[in-house]
Amino acid sequence: MISFNLTGKTALVTGGASGIGRETARMMAKAGAKVAINYLPADQRGEAALAELQKEGLDVIGAPGDVGDAGQAKAMVLEAVVKLGRLDLLVNNAGIPGVKIPVPINDLDSITEELWASLLNVNLMSVFRCSKAAAPALKAAKGSIVNTASIAGFGAVASTIAYSGSKAAVINLTKNLARALAPDVRVNAVAPGVVESSWAIEWSEERRQSTLTSTPLKKVCTTADVAELIVFLGFAGALITGQTVAIDGGISI
Repeated sequence: MISFNLTGKTALVTGGASGIGRETARMMAKAGAKVAINYLPADQRGEAALAELQKEGLDVIGAPGDVGDAGQAKAMVLEAVVKLGRLDLLVNNAGIPGVKIPVPINDLDSITEELWASLLNVNLMSVFRCSKAAAPALKAAKGSIVNTASIAGFGAVASTIAYSGSKAAVINLTKNLARALAPDVRVNAVAPGVVESSWAIEWSEERRQSTLTSTPLKKVCTTADVAELIVFLGFAGALITGQTVAIDGGISI
């Protein structure tokens, strides 16, 4: 694992209550950064994650707010910047699958207007909302943004075609934000495959085994694997911008 020294650096992680977001916050804080974790105000996992990280002696603060709401997203980012004192990295990690059970790709009737609207609002619009609100602080710090996309955005079969579409849009938005915020701010994305996390998509055991068998490295990502890549793109890779890096054990090749 790469060793980072982030003393004096700050970061805001959306969707930080669990999984990739929480592990990314932990990794940065252990390296010396001050980190704000965002979570839904009513999500008890957020307060639990905050308490757990603080109990570990880490410099982590809460930044509750619904990034699916434009007003709350902007207010949350601006308040977090004030509390942090500056902003070196924004991790746009918040996202939803929209379903508990995968929808077969040919079942178009189950892909509703409401599902599309929900996925695009949270998975795509929140990335733009938070990036826009954070842009002045990031420019001042010559900072960076890392978005959480998915290999589904490259055309892989995911839980729904709407989810894949939302993540494809994140990949496109990443490129365009990189152009819009250059030369002061770098913008990249990570595209995980299957990740061992608490995100409760009920894949069948047959699907899990098939995925593992088809993966060249014969293992799936841990949240720490993805967090390490996020931190690298956020604080290293000085000439990397506009890129989406797959982290999937090689299954997309």
